Amino acid sequence: MSTAATPRPRSQRTWGGPVTFGRVLRSEWIKTATVPSTVILLAVSFAVMIGLGALVAWGLVQLAGEPESGPPQGIGQSLQSAAYDVPASGLPFGQLLIASLAVVLIGSEYTTGMIRSTMVAVPTRVPALLAKTVVIAVISFLLGVLSAFVTYLLAQPILAGSDLDFGLDAEWVLPSILNTGTVLALIAVMGVAIGALLRSTAGGVVTLVGALFVLPIIAGLLTGLADWVEDAARFLPSSAAAQLVATQIQPDAFNQVEGGLILAGWAAVLLAAAVVVLRKRDV
Repeated sequence: MSTAATPRPRSQRTWGGPVTFGRVLRSEWIKTATVPSTVILLAVSFAVMIGLGALVAWGLVQLAGEPESGPPQGIGQSLQSAAYDVPASGLPFGQLLIASLAVVLIGSEYTTGMIRSTMVAVPTRVPALLAKTVVIAVISFLLGVLSAFVTYLLAQPILAGSDLDFGLDAEWVLPSILNTGTVLALIAVMGVAIGALLRSTAGGVVTLVGALFVLPIIAGLLTGLADWVEDAARFLPSSAAAQLVATQIQPDAFNQVEGGLILAGWAAVLLAAAVVVLRKRDV
């Protein structure tokens, strides 16, 4: 009498493993890098920042041909010192796009409900936020440094026509190029934090853009009304960012290090607030 053979259970393969920060980081990188709109926006930012820098260089050359026009900005500022600022001259536009992109990367997850899947995969929540922050900050830093360096290379032949070209060893030029990336990275951190706090793409973009571009205008209009307004305006994110890439430090102004510390303080406070809220609030 034959006995029917009982099939052996197949060994089950265990997929995945513990949720480590490295795995979460890789996941966030994939989510960021595979979205076509993100890649297009970064490419546009890179191209426009370089284009603005070349345009500023061309404008300085035109001014050099008309000495009676005077320096382009600031009393007593020479055309040569103004030329040192050319590599970082596209930074305001870069800030606008990076701020918007950073908010959208996390705000869109709340809008679509994808944030629930993210938090189910990463129950402790905080690593997901930090990983997203690291990814966009690193991308923004590389974008800023590369665009500023390419702008520098592109501007030299233009500036050479009026003997305004300069080397990377010129005072504060190389730190300014590197800090162009630092500014964009810190702005990206602020964008992710604000997006997590408000859980709204539109609200986050409006808030961050208002803080970067509208508040300085309001402060400028109110400067004559009270002395403290001018002092407070020095601590705004936009003012700190400008000092972080400045190659000419005006009297009583913050230097690059001080500007960097102020901007980093804004980013750190907002990110800490986002971490606290994320841990306490339902998604």
